Amino acid sequence: MKNLPVKTLTHGDLTIEGFSRAAVQSYWRIPELKLGFDLGAHPWDFMGTPNWFVTHCHMDHIVALPVYVARRRMMKMDPPKIYLPAHAVETVHSILQAFTKLDRGRLPCDLIGVKPGDEIQLNREMVVTVGETRHTVPSLSYLVWQRRNKLKPEFAELTGEQIRDVRQSGTEVSHEVRIPLLGYTGDTRVEGLDLTPALYQCKILITEMTFVSDDHSQDKIRKNGHMHLHDFIDRAEKFENELIIASHFSTRYNYHQVKKLVNAAIPDSLAERLHLWL
Repeated sequence: MKNLPVKTLTHGDLTIEGFSRAAVQSYWRIPELKLGFDLGAHPWDFMGTPNWFVTHCHMDHIVALPVYVARRRMMKMDPPKIYLPAHAVETVHSILQAFTKLDRGRLPCDLIGVKPGDEIQLNREMVVTVGETRHTVPSLSYLVWQRRNKLKPEFAELTGEQIRDVRQSGTEVSHEVRIPLLGYTGDTRVEGLDLTPALYQCKILITEMTFVSDDHSQDKIRKNGHMHLHDFIDRAEKFENELIIASHFSTRYNYHQVKKLVNAAIPDSLAERLHLWL
């Protein structure tokens, strides 16, 4: 059932689904990782995803939380895990209680407060780290890392049997290597990228580019906690990502305006990797 706009893009073995428009709604999910970002609306198809990471509590990023939780309860699914800024947990819990009183239906979910520097273990192979962003309210970024065990260099020349013997003696023969896989910023000034340098290195980066026209005040854009096309141009050499998804465009623009302005200004080093999500 299609009840909300959803775009889909596949990159490697990951699928990115969702939609984002400034002051309207932002919602994303990566089904293979069983997680999503922000809950500004919630397509019915997204209901099966059990883990959600909320960047901040502006309504266009969280207002669909009660709908999502209620749908999972109705379908007899396990309560989902909702990660959100720690300061907001008590207030969001009160909102859910108010809906429970109005609706006379339970809204079971785990509200888990997080702050910059926290780590969330999704499973043995994946961990999510929490970063700081800069918006008009407290806000976060999330970075999904793939974890692998790699043999320590000092044991590289040993045979399999020798490595086994060393391991059985109680010596650790491997160490953890983390590969930045997927980053998401939500709404932020460009400092939200700078504060977590690995966002420039992850395989896929989903971020915002709210403004693209030259006639918008840079000071006002920064005051409102957003990014401009020129922020990407100024930092073009920093982006090592395979795919950069730019989203959350202002409703002042239509698709053709965004495409024209971005294509005319973006350097070649970014052009082939930048995807405009409109």
